[in-house]
Amino acid sequence: MSIANPMIAAAALLPRELVRLGAHPADKESTIREAAQLLIAAGCIDPAYAASMLKREALANTFLGHGVVIPHGLGEDRHLVKRNGIAVLQVPAGVEWNPGQTAHLVVAIAAQSDAHIAILRRLTRLIQDNSRLVTLFVTDKVQDIVDALSEDAIEIASATPATDLAEHFDWSVPYPAGLHARPASRWVETARSFGARIQLRFGDQIADAKNLVSLLQLGLRFGDRVVISAEGRNAGSALIRLKAVINSITAQEKTDTEAAARRASAPVLGWSPPQVPAAIAGIGASPGLAIGVVHRLSVSEAPIPDHPVPLAQGGELLHQALNVTRLQLKAVADDTARRLGAADAAIFKAQAELLNDTDLITLTCQLMVEGHGVAWSWHQAVERMAGKLSALGNAVLAGRAADLRDVGRRVLTQIDPSLHGGDGSSELPANCILLANDLSPSDTAMLDPQRVVGLATAQGGPTSHTAILARTLGLPALVAGGAALLDVSEGVAAIIDGQNGRLYLNPSPADLASARAYIEEQQAVRAREAEQRSLPAQTRDGHRVDIGANVNLPDQVPIALSQGAEGVGLMRTEFLFLEQGSAPSEDQQYETYMAMARALDGRPLIVRALDIGGDKQVAHLDLPHEDNPFLGVRGARLLLRRSDLLDPQLRALYRAAKDGAKLSIPQFKIMFPMITSAPEIIALRAICERIRNELTAPVLPIGIMIEVPAAAIQADALARHSDFFSIGTNDLTQYVLAIDRQNPELAAEADSLHPAVLRLIRLTVEGAAYHGRWVGVCGGLAGDPFGAMLLTGLGVHELSMTPRDIPAVKARLRATDLATLKLLATKALSAETAAEVRALDGAAQ
Repeated sequence: MSIANPMIAAAALLPRELVRLGAHPADKESTIREAAQLLIAAGCIDPAYAASMLKREALANTFLGHGVVIPHGLGEDRHLVKRNGIAVLQVPAGVEWNPGQTAHLVVAIAAQSDAHIAILRRLTRLIQDNSRLVTLFVTDKVQDIVDALSEDAIEIASATPATDLAEHFDWSVPYPAGLHARPASRWVETARSFGARIQLRFGDQIADAKNLVSLLQLGLRFGDRVVISAEGRNAGSALIRLKAVINSITAQEKTDTEAAARRASAPVLGWSPPQVPAAIAGIGASPGLAIGVVHRLSVSEAPIPDHPVPLAQGGELLHQALNVTRLQLKAVADDTARRLGAADAAIFKAQAELLNDTDLITLTCQLMVEGHGVAWSWHQAVERMAGKLSALGNAVLAGRAADLRDVGRRVLTQIDPSLHGGDGSSELPANCILLANDLSPSDTAMLDPQRVVGLATAQGGPTSHTAILARTLGLPALVAGGAALLDVSEGVAAIIDGQNGRLYLNPSPADLASARAYIEEQQAVRAREAEQRSLPAQTRDGHRVDIGANVNLPDQVPIALSQGAEGVGLMRTEFLFLEQGSAPSEDQQYETYMAMARALDGRPLIVRALDIGGDKQVAHLDLPHEDNPFLGVRGARLLLRRSDLLDPQLRALYRAAKDGAKLSIPQFKIMFPMITSAPEIIALRAICERIRNELTAPVLPIGIMIEVPAAAIQADALARHSDFFSIGTNDLTQYVLAIDRQNPELAAEADSLHPAVLRLIRLTVEGAAYHGRWVGVCGGLAGDPFGAMLLTGLGVHELSMTPRDIPAVKARLRATDLATLKLLATKALSAETAAEVRALDGAAQ
């Protein structure tokens, strides 16, 4: 191999005039600008590339370690690089890069391709030679630095050619983002499970497959070709397994890259920064805008010791830990109920039920019998069961896995208090935007809104318990921000937009001023809406829309009424089944329905019959496993197969209606979910009539939910047998668009404002009109002020929503007239995409 060519390449990248000794910049930003100026003067970059370097620094910490930093621009701005180049700024006194990190050697990179890789490889070697680095920090000879960053070429030229191990295979990197930390960690985990020696060769560079840093130092990019080889015990098996893991990650890496690109390119509604700072795009989980400083929440994962004890002693220790945790969860639930409401407190009641899972306790005991310690056995049992839930590919079940790990952590600290891993949440700085890989419901519920102004997580979905709690706390939040979120530097100023799922980093003074003005404006709007929340939702020309609330239990009614609800448009009775370890008795249900009617004091009440299946699974009902539960036995299909569930519920409802009539409590309305055909509603009405006659109860209006395309298309036929319709836009959207609404990768695309969904809503309203039936909407679209406008324009009569959404929806409807809403709906129906429909919102305001 010739030495001359690599040396020429290195010299071309780093001529002497691009090395500046004895610099003393004031701070990190001025350091980057000074280094960029060297590249600009040398004709390497366009002046605009300097801003790109600052944006990159906001997205990812470029501190390489040991006083060396490598500022460079964003990949998307590579067109601003005129030619490859390196500029070096020596800062003998040092400059603070991040808290606790001081930079002495600043290596600024401008690269159109991979020409700078040789320099980066040399840097990774240099940081392991501390004495030489210290010399470079203070040297007064430019050539010392040029030589130090050029020797990599000499080493490559003179070194013995790298060789592969006995068994090997060729592989080309298919990951769009190259080999970064997340897939590399999977490689390492797999490689370490074998005793064989495993390595990667990229050109003349060798990396140990069991060493994460070694793998990452290769700097592998999409399309790079490598040789993966092994030798020693089970070398062949190790390569087969590693190859399977490597390839299995490919689809997820491509999906993640595509999803990130879609999120980043999605139109921004509401506020947008005037100067467009660097941003990380995720999925909006809790609306709102907030300004703060980034604080990364790191959770220490200490190894769980395995200290066996006598079985009787271990069983008693586990029993005590479970009991204490139950009491602890009750206290958390009570506190959450006082601060946030009963609906959010139910999260922790459900967690407590996980402690009664016999499979979990049995597995723990089995591991203890095998000779393992209590803490180790419990942790293993939790992880195995949580892992199974996560592997099912259902986002709701993955949320259950998160709950299981959350409650498992509580039990673990009762078994062994030394395992109480600090997460830093007790020492949060003021006015912080909390960044984490994920947050447990416990962590979220205990946050202090006086210190935390927003949340952003790398993982998670918009329907997780954490997202729900964030909305209740009123904290702007985004989820699924990806690995880039965890690279954001501590203390960076940021603006979080929970509606659009954006975290804007290092905003300019103009951006901050604009955000503050928008926040003040929104606060004033919410104050006006709150003042007028008791007024009806009546348009300027006198058209009135009934407004109801979606609730689960009677103690949620006062909150709903205080927000302006005129009744309950959806009582979700499945929560009576979800929150305890057995099905509620007929008498228990009767008492709940009576309490609900009393709380409403004469206002309307629509009770939805048990809606189980799909994303709502109840272990104690012994439902059969289904590979695709959303297309299986759920809703009405289940009720018609399980009279043991349907009959007691209907008896309880008709008893409550009969006794309520004596107390002048208005009639209940019964609503059946997941209806797909006329025979289903005919059969259900017959059962209702049989039970009503048995109890000599009053006749109750019976309606159905429109949740599947078949019901919407055949609405005129179904209306013959139904007294009213209520459209569940969440389920209708997922069935129309063939998108699992619980999938965080697709959640942003499951938009109920898609024209196809709106057209089916129009069909439903038209079908109901043939028989004089009224139509309500109880899905998420009803609580979207713009969605409420479109639904009203389409002819919907009643809207039921989460209580917190009521004031804004009422205010929006009162500010317009029916003719305008009908015209708006017509335009939406003729649109081609959900984005086009949403664009009408700006024109409507």
